[in-house]
Amino acid sequence: MNTNPLIEGRKADSARRRQRVIKAINAARRVGMTISVSGIARQAGVDRAFLYRHKDLLAQVHAASAEPPGEDTGPLVSRSSLQADLANALDRSNRLAARVRHLESKLSEVLGEQAWRESGLGAPDDMEQLKSRITALEQQVVDLTGQLEERDQELQAARAANRQLISRLNTVRSAEA
Repeated sequence: MNTNPLIEGRKADSARRRQRVIKAINAARRVGMTISVSGIARQAGVDRAFLYRHKDLLAQVHAASAEPPGEDTGPLVSRSSLQADLANALDRSNRLAARVRHLESKLSEVLGEQAWRESGLGAPDDMEQLKSRITALEQQVVDLTGQLEERDQELQAARAANRQLISRLNTVRSAEA
């Protein structure tokens, strides 16, 4: 048999690495360790690319990471940590329920306003335009009132001057007669 010694050496190295990966997966399962591609590659002393090149090994890593921890590993969490998790979950649930109530209230308000406007009973959408128009008209009323007062004063002055002229004319005519 005439085989290339380099190829044979490469195959033997690959087989040794495969064995280390399988041992690392089994050891991680036994101790209940979190199983990941990076963790297994580090423990086996191989590159992650080795696992990605060997699909069967990658599938074993993924399958092992999906399995629940073994029965023989003992309790992984304490009672107090579970109680703390439960308290945190209840707190979060209460916060989310309050947020939902707030959002429902806001949605109800917005939908109510929309229905009020669409029914024709509500205020028109252009309230700001109307308010600015009212302000402009009020200013115009003030200006026109000022002009009217000036004209009234001018009219009174003209009437007074007219009375004086008529009174002089009447005085001159009565003196001539």
